Amino acid sequence: MASTIEIEALAAEIGENIYLDIANWHLHLAEARLHTPLAEKLFPLIEDDELSEDAVSKILDSTTIKIGGGKKSLPMTDFLPMKCQVNLMDLLEEFQQNR
Repeated sequence: MASTIEIEALAAEIGENIYLDIANWHLHLAEARLHTPLAEKLFPLIEDDELSEDAVSKILDSTTIKIGGGKKSLPMTDFLPMKCQVNLMDLLEEFQQNR
């Protein structure tokens, strides 16, 4: 079972290294306060040894970001450059190995 400390450690890694690209502005997930909710969704993949690109993509697609004061919601994948998606997968694999 995941400990709060492990989820917080994963959230910190995600928050520092993964960003949303909006009009060439890089908004790190920690600044957007999206790192902890994302870590909570991703951690079970690590814990249950089900980490795969497909599983991560499904979580990113189902995680929505509200824009325009909540008038519209778009999937997180629409805001993550491919480089960040690759970095996220690498980060998750490394976190799983060091666990």
